[in-house]
Amino acid sequence: MLGEYRGIPSQARLLIYLSFIPGMVIGLIYFDLSYFLPKVQGLSDFSMGITIGTMAVSMVLASFPLGMLADMYGRRKMLILGNLSASLSLIGFALTSNPGLLLLVAIVEGVGEAAFAVSFTALLADKAGDEKRTAAFSLSSVIGWMAGALGASMISSVIVLESAGLSGAAARIVLYITVGIIGLSATPAILKIRESKSSAPSLNLNRRKLFILPKKSGRILLRFTVYSSAIALGAGLFVPLMARWFAQAYGVSDAVSGPVLAVSGILTAVASFIAPRLAIKLGLVRAIVITQGLSTVFMALVPGSRTFEIAATLYTIRVFMMNLSNPLSQSLIMGLVSPDERGMASGINAALWRLPNGASLTIGAYLIGIGMLALPFYIATVLYVSAITMFWLLFKDAKLLEETREEPRMMEPAVQEATVRIP
Repeated sequence: MLGEYRGIPSQARLLIYLSFIPGMVIGLIYFDLSYFLPKVQGLSDFSMGITIGTMAVSMVLASFPLGMLADMYGRRKMLILGNLSASLSLIGFALTSNPGLLLLVAIVEGVGEAAFAVSFTALLADKAGDEKRTAAFSLSSVIGWMAGALGASMISSVIVLESAGLSGAAARIVLYITVGIIGLSATPAILKIRESKSSAPSLNLNRRKLFILPKKSGRILLRFTVYSSAIALGAGLFVPLMARWFAQAYGVSDAVSGPVLAVSGILTAVASFIAPRLAIKLGLVRAIVITQGLSTVFMALVPGSRTFEIAATLYTIRVFMMNLSNPLSQSLIMGLVSPDERGMASGINAALWRLPNGASLTIGAYLIGIGMLALPFYIATVLYVSAITMFWLLFKDAKLLEETREEPRMMEPAVQEATVRIP
């Protein structure tokens, strides 16, 4: 199983390892902000949803131009922008309770999320090459989930800070500032990443195309984003809100739910090791469909749980299965789009994930706030089943180089697109 990871190029490995600290920052934001804003900064559930939703809107608006600029002027610059913005936003969330300023901080976070999304995925695909792309994305998923799990588990450190005499609010503020400063410290290390030829800055790269969607990969990208947008719409109803959902459903604080969510991240990280082997055994598309389908079953069972322990177990299994497919779907879309459009494609895909995700997040926060705790899960179940079915119909014939080891050379973009046959 581990043999699939041998031979990942050194620059790809370095990029993956450097993503750990930014991943920890995002993990704390992602797992805890829905609890932090109402409980520490005093926002209503609806205002909390608007604030977190603003992150999504900002990310969407920034993704298109940043993706194009990354392809034109270099993706490493976007990595640096992403890390700085995410780290500073975490500090910003801790330092103000003013709703207007919190919206401004949310905009900064969204810009950082966009910058990181449009650059990391495309740059990793460039560095890994076709032979090791799925393995590289799987290893990236392992590191990312471990980092996110650490960010989530650090929430439990507030217990130690409270025992030292700090109030619950003050302890969480200290934690946010500390993790933000750690995030900033990772910025110089990103300079060690070299731009590859397909992503190197080029002032001669058709500047007139700055605001034109990708031509070579447009059809493939459109089909993929229709599917992923439906998944995002369902996920936004509850995934970013689980710390708040557990508090409303079972009365547990983030100091309890945070480590539980961290465990789900750790298990997912471990499971991601098997993703390349799963893709080889089942096929990339079939593996995505099976893991996401099983995840949907466990997701539908969560709101009917009688105890926190049962709900947490079912949700952990749901996270484990759903996110096992993430590196596979990332590898699929990066393998199908043209290499010189990967930055733009990453930006578009990330934007069209976050837009419905942010919109449904506000709805989910409202439903949780008024006590309709099961409805977000049931709506999401319908959306997931529809999206997975759509994905299978659209991509069941797709096959990439790593699934056909006998292929002697890299497929050209035109051939890659032709492998997806849609009626």
